[in-house]
Amino acid sequence: MSLRYTLRQLEYFAAVSDEGSIVRASEKINVSSPSISAAVTQLEQEFGLKLFVRKHAHGLTPTQAGRQFLVQARRVLHEAVELNRLGDNISGNVQGPLNVGCLLTFAQLVVPNLRRRFEEKYPRVEISQIELDQHAIFEALRRAEIDVALTYDLGIPRDITFLPLVELPPFAMMSETHPLAHLPVVSAAELQKYPMLLLDLPHSAEYFLSFFDHLGARPRIAERTRDMAVLRSLAANGFGYAMVNTRPLNDVAPDGRPLKFLPMSGPVRSMQLGIALIGDTEKVLTVKAFIEHCRNSILETEAFRDRKPRQARPVTTRTDGQAD
Repeated sequence: MSLRYTLRQLEYFAAVSDEGSIVRASEKINVSSPSISAAVTQLEQEFGLKLFVRKHAHGLTPTQAGRQFLVQARRVLHEAVELNRLGDNISGNVQGPLNVGCLLTFAQLVVPNLRRRFEEKYPRVEISQIELDQHAIFEALRRAEIDVALTYDLGIPRDITFLPLVELPPFAMMSETHPLAHLPVVSAAELQKYPMLLLDLPHSAEYFLSFFDHLGARPRIAERTRDMAVLRSLAANGFGYAMVNTRPLNDVAPDGRPLKFLPMSGPVRSMQLGIALIGDTEKVLTVKAFIEHCRNSILETEAFRDRKPRQARPVTTRTDGQAD
């Protein structure tokens, strides 16, 4: 029986469905817009279906037939990936594509170094990396858009496994002229009366705000930002203090101004940096090799040379979905 479609056509169709636009799909999968448009048109002609409603202001929206077609297309694509992985496992070859997600707050400090060393060791592996916030990481794992993710143990859902790699205690980050900058350590109680710069990302914001729970009060939030580089520059320029778990390799903001990092004292929880994955992905040979590489190499990255490794065990979840 000859097939009426190709896996590439299904891949392009799924990308357009996800992005709602041929242009955005083109940017996401790095394929030209005409090629994607032609693939979708060929599918529609072959099956005699209208897969999208084309609205000028709202892009492309899947029709009812398109939504049904998408469900089955994802199954076919998933099985194709599994077939490739089965072949690799049987042959014992660490090769093929590996999609790695990373929490955007520390991606620049971690991923390039780990990726370079891994690809040097396994040159037949092609890594694609994507920077996401915590909620987007969970969704990308569930949709099989990424195989693994480097992230923190924040709000880990029951269906996702977390393998800790390194423990990262929190710091208060501020300018050298901040009234508390002379202290060796600082507590949430001491910080409370000063303006706070909040890293406003899903799960991250809640984590930092929890440092003030025992005080029965909220901090004075002066600014919110989703960008770690902006956060550092705001702190260095005296707009307030911020809380972080990773430090740059030198205590300087992106605009060149100096920063101070004070260890936090009191009832504050350290963060665990580790690997998140879903289902039986850990059994895939390439994923298994990447996990082992991270365990062996994470402390060799400059950002974490003085940190302690964590025992390699999965983190369980409580009934509220938070990591134990």
